[in-house]
Amino acid sequence: MWKAGVAAIALGGAVAVVAGQLDQQAFKGTLDHPAIQYATRPLRDPVARLNREMADGRIQLPFEPRSGFLRGVLRALDVPVESQIVAFSKTSLQSPRITPENPRTMFFNDSVAVAWVNGGFIELAATDPEQGINFYTLPFDGQIQPRFVHQTVCLSCHESFTSFDVPGLLVKSVFASRDGSAMYRFGSYIPDHRTPFAERWGGWYVTGDSGAIRHMGNAILADESTGRPPGNNETPDVQTIRMRLDTTAYLSPYSDVAALMVFNHQTRMTNLLIRVGWEFRVAGYGRSGVLETTGPLREMVNELVDYLLFVDEAVLPARVRGSSGFAEKFSAAGPRDRNGRSLRQLDLGRRLLKYPCSYMIYAEAFDGLPAEARAAIYARMWEVLSGGDRSPQYARLSRSDRQAIVEILRDTKKGLPDYFQPEVR
Repeated sequence: MWKAGVAAIALGGAVAVVAGQLDQQAFKGTLDHPAIQYATRPLRDPVARLNREMADGRIQLPFEPRSGFLRGVLRALDVPVESQIVAFSKTSLQSPRITPENPRTMFFNDSVAVAWVNGGFIELAATDPEQGINFYTLPFDGQIQPRFVHQTVCLSCHESFTSFDVPGLLVKSVFASRDGSAMYRFGSYIPDHRTPFAERWGGWYVTGDSGAIRHMGNAILADESTGRPPGNNETPDVQTIRMRLDTTAYLSPYSDVAALMVFNHQTRMTNLLIRVGWEFRVAGYGRSGVLETTGPLREMVNELVDYLLFVDEAVLPARVRGSSGFAEKFSAAGPRDRNGRSLRQLDLGRRLLKYPCSYMIYAEAFDGLPAEARAAIYARMWEVLSGGDRSPQYARLSRSDRQAIVEILRDTKKGLPDYFQPEVR
């Protein structure tokens, strides 16, 4: 049933997802398909590159008594400390160690996620531009200079319908008990930018100010015998996680609400890019001539572009303010067009981004797509952004938004087709 990829409803422990073409369609290829070769092709992700630099002696990670190599790993992979988000639910490889008093921290950039539990080891998920997500661990050992260990056990969870049936990222929102156990009998959710806020962040600490938005963050099910889950926002936002636990060993006292929103968006976007790339590679394997983007391939491209352009984004009912400095750091990263605009500028008043086009269009995962896939994505983007497709779902993309996106892309995105012109209808 997991491989069948049928979207479920949050009843009786099922996982609720917002249905789409790829949520409901199993990948017809395999990990060892000649066009994929997931387990045998050379690793080309950022962690693999760092591993080689460490083996050559070009980089040596500093060790700290409480957090081990964590700070050095983040610095070497250019992952900002401000991106820290904190989960207290037992929903990962190190579940036995995780409790609300000893949560799991996670840090991320566009291509790497780094997780750490106090008293445990470092986990990493890194995006290969062709292969998808590779998984690694790094032991806690201050006596030797360690190496990242490539893992496949993570695929037991990270290759399922929730990751589009390919090795991908997975984030859950659950009802957590006092020891952090996920109470699946009340249901669970796979959050992204389309998910209602009332279904987000269960089992996660949330710091900052989410205004009047009701969500599942910070809430712990005190009475496990109750027949109902806790209400949304029974436990309000906190300014720092120091209000809940001793943060002496942690790099940051925050689990930033803006960072949570960005990571929720990025998780599904990354998985979409991987799955569409794999579909095109398998469909084109052994063929001669140009691969036609029709039928299922066309539908998959349409789904990816709709998500890329935030067509189904849940409307923010109130302004959100982070507390860690993540929003400022993320928005400042660029690249910027000649007018100083960037697809990384956050809005957080009406929606996630000021200009509704995913910054992941700059990621290695996008540039690593087969040429036919990129061409099809660009063609569909232009149909929507130019005003050529007037379907009702695109009405929320205003003309000014569409024109701004095109202008920013023309100045900042290498390889953008010449038919992207600033005048749109």
